[in-house]
Amino acid sequence: MAIKDELLDQLMEGLDKPEDLLGDKGLLQELKKALIEKALGAELTHHLGYERNDPAGRGSGNSRNGKSKKTVRDKDGQIEISVPRDRQGTFEPQLIKKGQTRIKGFDEKVISMYARGMTVREIQGHLKDVYAVDVSPDLISRVTSAVMEEVREWQARPLDPVYPVVIFDALRIKIRDEGMVKNKAVYVALGINVEGIKEVLGLWVEQTEGAKFWMRVMTDLKNRGVADILIAVVDGLKGFPEAITAIYPEAQVQTCIVHMVRHSLKFVPWKERKEVAVDLKAIYRAETVEAAQDRLADFEDKWGSKYPTIGQSWRRNWEKIIPFLAYPPEVRQLIYTTNAIESLHRSLRKNVRNRGHFPNDDAAIKLLYLVIRNVSAKWRMPQRGWKMVLNQFAILFEDRLQMAVWT
Repeated sequence: MAIKDELLDQLMEGLDKPEDLLGDKGLLQELKKALIEKALGAELTHHLGYERNDPAGRGSGNSRNGKSKKTVRDKDGQIEISVPRDRQGTFEPQLIKKGQTRIKGFDEKVISMYARGMTVREIQGHLKDVYAVDVSPDLISRVTSAVMEEVREWQARPLDPVYPVVIFDALRIKIRDEGMVKNKAVYVALGINVEGIKEVLGLWVEQTEGAKFWMRVMTDLKNRGVADILIAVVDGLKGFPEAITAIYPEAQVQTCIVHMVRHSLKFVPWKERKEVAVDLKAIYRAETVEAAQDRLADFEDKWGSKYPTIGQSWRRNWEKIIPFLAYPPEVRQLIYTTNAIESLHRSLRKNVRNRGHFPNDDAAIKLLYLVIRNVSAKWRMPQRGWKMVLNQFAILFEDRLQMAVWT
């Protein structure tokens, strides 16, 4: 609705400083207060069926009965409003309902700050300093806890029948459990669907070590509709490949090259990391398995005496490293590239880092979900060169991909 310039000029008269317009007692807040009260008055008129001082209201059995004061909070601050009442107490306002103390937008503001890694106390201080709004830590906790219902729905949502690639990776997070702060693993499954678009399939907190946990993750994906995974990329933890193939026997399990390189560089001083990383790249960028073996031998000749652990680690995991070398270059790049998972993990780690530790598993999952929700809103484009990759998958996996493409 267009507002006439004459009205705006009239409203702006006497405004000398920014806070006269934008302050917690400025013109915008006063306008909001006036409009809310006007709307509540119109609601009461509709409820009673007659205008103020209208003779039609005489003998109607109900009438206006003054006003009560109420403080409500929105994303711009807090407002003290007057809420009209009726004598019979049957008026139920809809704009600001009975018991409601927060206007739409306030909860979203709190959740947005929480998703950026701010603690409850930091949110409380920010609202006080910037918006002059006094809120209790308990209120902020209730607002953010309401997200858990959304998290549960997200965790149980149906998934696609086939994912060409699923990358499993873990974050280590400090979570209080049984009176102690434990360093737990929260596993993230990042799928790339047949459209080439990234999608986080779920989050799981590792409660127990070993195959039982991995089996639970795979069973959860199966129960939610995932009938097949073409390539599963894992971080090399013992028991994980066996758990995947127990549920998805045809899945090709590939050790994550990123994790292998990152693990290798832990043994290398900073000044030599770049050179070692280049020599490792020559191994996993090799044209064939035989060429990769030759380059691993070259690496050991050059670095073996100085860093023997690196070559030993690659040879120990060799059979789980080389499967992707059988694929065309387009598919290889999709599997070993760092972009798909690393950008997500940077966002997750950045927000987790501010917390120190979480009081329970739900608190950790809640924050990670909110970060994922913000990040994944930008995932609308397929992976680069996806059409070429999909054509390669159609040749390599034939009937297994048809179920996804034609449904």
